[in-house]
Amino acid sequence: MSKLVIVESPAKAKTIGKYLGSEYVVKASMGHLRDLPKKKMSVDIEHDFKPEYVPIEGKDKIIKEIRSEIRKADFVYLATDPDREGEAISWHIKELYKLKDKDSKRVTFNEITRQAVRYGIENPRDIDIDLVNAQQARRILDRIVGYELSPFLWRKVKRGLSAGRVQSVATRLVVDRENEIRAFVPEEYWTIEALLQTADGGRFPARYYGDANGKAELKSEAQAQVVLDAVQGRPLTVGEIKRGKKKRSPAPPFITSTLQQEASRKLNMTPRRTMSIAQELYEGIELGEYGLTGLITYMRTDSLRLADEATAAAAGFIRGRYGEQYYPGKPRVFKTKGNAQDAHEAIRPSDVKLLPEEIRRYLTPDQFKLYRLIWSRFVACQMADAILDTVSADIVCEGQVFRASGHTVAFPGFTAVYEEGTDEEKKSGDAGKPLPRFDKGDMVTAEKLEPAQHFTQPPARYTEASLIRAMEERGIGRPSTYAPTISTIIDRDYVTKENKALRPTPLGEGVTGLLVDEFKSVADYEFTANMEEQLDEVEAGKLDYITLLHQFYDGFEKALGQAEIDLEGKRIKIKDEVTDVICDKCGRNMVIKSGRFGKFLACPGFPECTNTKPITEDTGAACPVCGAKVVKKKSARGYVYYSCDTYPTCQFMTWDKPLKTKCPNCDSSLFRHTDRDSKEVTDVCLREGCGYTDLVKEGLPPEEAEKNRQRREARAAKAAERAAAKEAAAAAGEGEEAPKKAAKKPAAKKTTAKKQVPWMTKTTNRFKKLKEEDVQALTPKQQEQYAKALAKAEQEKAAEKEKKAAEKKKAAKKPAAGKTSARKKTSREDADA
Repeated sequence: MSKLVIVESPAKAKTIGKYLGSEYVVKASMGHLRDLPKKKMSVDIEHDFKPEYVPIEGKDKIIKEIRSEIRKADFVYLATDPDREGEAISWHIKELYKLKDKDSKRVTFNEITRQAVRYGIENPRDIDIDLVNAQQARRILDRIVGYELSPFLWRKVKRGLSAGRVQSVATRLVVDRENEIRAFVPEEYWTIEALLQTADGGRFPARYYGDANGKAELKSEAQAQVVLDAVQGRPLTVGEIKRGKKKRSPAPPFITSTLQQEASRKLNMTPRRTMSIAQELYEGIELGEYGLTGLITYMRTDSLRLADEATAAAAGFIRGRYGEQYYPGKPRVFKTKGNAQDAHEAIRPSDVKLLPEEIRRYLTPDQFKLYRLIWSRFVACQMADAILDTVSADIVCEGQVFRASGHTVAFPGFTAVYEEGTDEEKKSGDAGKPLPRFDKGDMVTAEKLEPAQHFTQPPARYTEASLIRAMEERGIGRPSTYAPTISTIIDRDYVTKENKALRPTPLGEGVTGLLVDEFKSVADYEFTANMEEQLDEVEAGKLDYITLLHQFYDGFEKALGQAEIDLEGKRIKIKDEVTDVICDKCGRNMVIKSGRFGKFLACPGFPECTNTKPITEDTGAACPVCGAKVVKKKSARGYVYYSCDTYPTCQFMTWDKPLKTKCPNCDSSLFRHTDRDSKEVTDVCLREGCGYTDLVKEGLPPEEAEKNRQRREARAAKAAERAAAKEAAAAAGEGEEAPKKAAKKPAAKKTTAKKQVPWMTKTTNRFKKLKEEDVQALTPKQQEQYAKALAKAEQEKAAEKEKKAAEKKKAAKKPAAGKTSARKKTSREDADA
């Protein structure tokens, strides 16, 4: 009996196939096979929002292959990912191939291990139609918003814009935070730091706390000076000393949002990258003698629940590796939030005995870092509390109180494995360090008293990590939507990322302002959170999804109609972002524009002044060729590179990152180079004739480095063979053939160069008309060339039109082909008769 298992990805198919054996065939659908078509709404609103699903373009081959396997199989297991979207993919597959209930079942795997896969196959179930309907409702809602709201934005703001339900609210969070920062009024305050010394020479820091009445704030320099005048040159006395013990408990295991936040803080990974690597770890990695192994449980979850066998395995591991005192005596249980779906376990390693360091050689650097993070957090969450011995002392002088605090680690507990990161930067200073020994009534002297002026700071801009936390706290989106939501608002240019901080663009602020004013159902925090709760109710079978769609659409349609009336004849003007770059031609401050090939600087005086420039960022390094600035640039495809600021006068360009440090040999700027094969990082001097290099970081393990060395040598050998063959062919072609081959080369180069022109298509090499903003992005010389190409294309189009008209007229005068044939046939018949 042959059995077919359908999963989503080839990696998952390979791992599961290894566990199930030869009687099973495992095929990957590569995601959805059926969806709403892109070119039309395909939702019949008048007939209860009936969707029109069609096979996805470009998936004909996969659909055909799976159909062939289904015909051969006696039974089909639908084993897509264990979430709403995975359930919907299985349902679509069942509907597309018209699979019967008796011939197919749904199976899920929370982790890709032999035991979990076998358990899933042995416990199949029917497709959960409530899960499917919840996903259908989300898909239809987003399609309605996209197809009805986007054209409105085109008419009122700018063509090409799009709006999404969750993305619009995420953008609003960033915009609202920016408005808070602009409205913030800083307030002055002062601190006084004291460096104190005990009689036996022990030094420790203390900070001004207040006076005999309690804690006091210093609002001005005058108030700070009063304190300084009171204590300057006078002895200080140790007052009240409080000693105690403080327990610190470990953080819970990861859920999707906390994994994305911690990976952003500690590993500098974007949420999208984090989820991509986590997917690889979940689906399976080849681990040498272990074979293909799924390393973590499913990574889209909002539950803190852990399986009993996982906590038992952790208990055994902790006792064996760290000792009995590091285990709290019983498994730790963490409470999941009330609005969580709780469909899966928390994210944890599938086998705690697979230590990160032991399998490092089988993982990419990013896979290793993320697996170590997940493994460490899981192990730590089942360990004993850390215990700190704390001490706090008041140092008194003339009624003024300074406070010193410190601690020592009495027992490290879970911190032996892992400590949670924070979004806030660590404050400098000696707070928290052990204090020297002293007793109440001891005299200490002030070596230094340092007053410092401060101003209260506005709230920090969101990072990707803190934005995810804000979305989670407000109930906006779900685990599977956080990463794509943030990627979308950045890709659509509603939000820009500067270092780690997210800042709204003028376009993002303009669109958000319009949506807030006109569409509560799209941009309101509470409404969006309630919508997520209603989708959860659909999933739980408590709410009909058609009812949910009607409730949303009735209000949305009314708001859309009212917005058309309110903004009739109006268009929202998006302000250009003004820079401090001065136009070389007319002296205006240049503005940032967006074109087909990304952002660029343009003169606001267009069309009188057509000056444009690429956006560059000063790196602080000097060009090794001419000494000018080295600037950071982006290619048309979005790749970062570095070049001389005077380019094209100076042709220097490199992919290596410029450093502000200087070469010890020639005082030129150094560049950081990462070898693609060996992963070794070196600081190099690129000035001709210097040759200075300094190894910064060792590369791969020796065996991996050796493999890469062999690959490099093989590539070099092949390149040498091709070069030798080319030389031999050139030598053999001397005489009459050589000039002909040489003559063909310029033509080939000319064709290749022509394809690089922005107004020529890459595939057909035909002229294509550009938008106005894309024309502005061209250099003056390119604009002149474009105008000539446009005129030539229009002439050719007119000539082609005349030619077709003439051919049509000529064809109309000729007798119809069918009649001629008939007459000939009749003549032959007469002759035969």
